[in-house]
Amino acid sequence: MLTSVLRGIGRAVLQRTAVESRQIHLSHGGGLYALAKEDVDDVSGRALYLDGLATTPLDPRVLDAMLPFSVSYFGNPHSRTHSYGWEAEEAVEKARGQVAKLIGADAREIVFTSGATESNNISIKGVGRFYKSKKKHVITTQTEHKCVLDSCRALEAEGFEVTYLPVQTNGLLDLKELENAIRPDTSLVSVMFVNNEIGVKQPIAEIGAICRANKVFFHTDAAQAVGKVPVDVNEMKIDLMSISGHKLYGPKGIGALYVRRRPRVRVEPLQSGGGQERGMRSGTLPAPLVVGFGAACHFL
Repeated sequence: MLTSVLRGIGRAVLQRTAVESRQIHLSHGGGLYALAKEDVDDVSGRALYLDGLATTPLDPRVLDAMLPFSVSYFGNPHSRTHSYGWEAEEAVEKARGQVAKLIGADAREIVFTSGATESNNISIKGVGRFYKSKKKHVITTQTEHKCVLDSCRALEAEGFEVTYLPVQTNGLLDLKELENAIRPDTSLVSVMFVNNEIGVKQPIAEIGAICRANKVFFHTDAAQAVGKVPVDVNEMKIDLMSISGHKLYGPKGIGALYVRRRPRVRVEPLQSGGGQERGMRSGTLPAPLVVGFGAACHFL
């Protein structure tokens, strides 16, 4: 009963917003809310949303999918001894499959996180630390997201060497420079898929091929790519990939890290706990957010 009431309230708010603004167009390609010119004054000047790479609005269908798991099916997905836990776990695993399908992965390769920032931290620090006894060199570019650059600086403080490759005037990485930068002790290359500020799309498949040929793991921050451009982790030879839910019409506070199983990528976890998410990310999963994330991937 309460679920129905909350769902009704959510729909009423959305409908009222649509009536007040009178003309709302949602473009999944760019995350753009555009209102008719004559409606600008009616909504206090909030006429045009052009920051779709910062966040996207929640798809109403995603909200509908999430609500029952906040009210009726509220069990802990890690509780294995009763039906409440089983219901939540089933929903989480369904969402895991939905995320995996969008990027051409196996559901067992999806690790849920709080978002792309955490996924990037786990990838860079986790891989670096796990293989540090033999390999202490990491390669990235100078135009990465701050969380990637700061993660690399954290490794430098631990004695790692990081090569920060420049990009060309068109924003693209010079593949020959990348090849020349790889050393026998290089464990990881991290290159952003689509840049969050200038929108340039890196040649991910070519970078993946270079890394695979040199037996170096390849990580990409795909927060701005998934849901906007075609992504196939196998065709592109991606070993680790970061995804954010709120960049693709899902809820904030949830994301995922793709971690390849074959050839296997090993990651040292950043936090201790109950060993959830294959031991790579301990902590109780927020089932409503996970369900919403999966639904957003499904509806794209």
